[in-house]
Amino acid sequence: MKYALVHEWLTPKATGGSELVVKEILKHVEADLYALIDFESTNPQSYLYGRVIGSTFLQNFPLARNGVQKYLPFLPMAIEQLDLRDYDVILSSSHAVAKGVLTSPHQPHICYCHTPMRYAWDLTFDYLQNSQAGKGIPGILTRYLLHRLRQWDVISANRVDYFIANSHHTARRIWRCYRRQAQVIYPPVNLERFPFTPQKEDFYVTVSRLVSYKKIALIVRAFNQLGYPLIIIGDGPDLPKIRQMAQSNIKVLGAQDDSVVEQYMTQAKAFVYAACEDFGIALVEAQACGTPVIAYGGGGALETVIDIRQNLDKGTGILFSPQTDQALEEAVETFQKFQHQIDPESCRQQAAKFTPKIFETSYLTFLEQCCQDFKQKSSITNFRFM
Repeated sequence: MKYALVHEWLTPKATGGSELVVKEILKHVEADLYALIDFESTNPQSYLYGRVIGSTFLQNFPLARNGVQKYLPFLPMAIEQLDLRDYDVILSSSHAVAKGVLTSPHQPHICYCHTPMRYAWDLTFDYLQNSQAGKGIPGILTRYLLHRLRQWDVISANRVDYFIANSHHTARRIWRCYRRQAQVIYPPVNLERFPFTPQKEDFYVTVSRLVSYKKIALIVRAFNQLGYPLIIIGDGPDLPKIRQMAQSNIKVLGAQDDSVVEQYMTQAKAFVYAACEDFGIALVEAQACGTPVIAYGGGGALETVIDIRQNLDKGTGILFSPQTDQALEEAVETFQKFQHQIDPESCRQQAAKFTPKIFETSYLTFLEQCCQDFKQKSSITNFRFM
């Protein structure tokens, strides 16, 4: 069987959960790799260095390396230009347009969907509110573009034969947007990267891209009021704003090497997260260190964090709702009362439910089932129309 694996973009700055899934798939499936743009095959620090990777015309667009999303109107057309006719099976890892590749009737297309396109669906109004492109006359054009993008997104979902979701939360969103069922296979978390440390120091930490929907400003406002020490690690367009907001009890470190991230996550008394994530791999990474989690009680956090108030024996943190400063402040104060009842070993055991081995077994089993099911359906269809 000849496989093609399609992802959105491959750049040194793209190091999130979706890229980890791509890396893990390539360990177990011999597949040719494709993306809208590729700046990893020329990156000596990348595991993809020297690999032949197919890309699109966006590869040569100015500043594409720093964010191909700026060419949003061209993304659907670009992904449709990938010629995959020579492959037996098409795999995609999609959080935007990768699932929209064109396939032939004989090719099963299995999509690992990290999320339906956020800026076209859940984050539409957040995007319009926080972007100059969402205001005035340009705002009208942007709204029309997003309208057409949603239409294309639904149409292209019909090009997928089998959906995989990274959480039950994402599976529900896939159903809401596309009216398609999805098999849930949690993404892999490399537990060996994060050393287990039962002894903690007296500070909180959060690690995140500094963009509006990650709600870092909410965390800063809450800790400004609480006065507890907080470390913020991450980079993004909101970095200057976050630094300006933060009071003396908050240290904003910006982007840091993996070793620094691991050090702070291991030593922190708790990991704080206020975004509604589709899965939230950082929450699992923190628990792998034996570090409890204080997180917004929505999205993937409901599947990865056990609230100590609901399970005194196996609790791994505190979940708060609604997504407000006051609710987070109350959650932190509650954690202060319960922190000594949370066993770091319970956190590590919870993280162990999301190992690469579990992902490998689940993904390869589902892949085999899909190929067999597709072959059977194709033979029945061919028989009917002979």
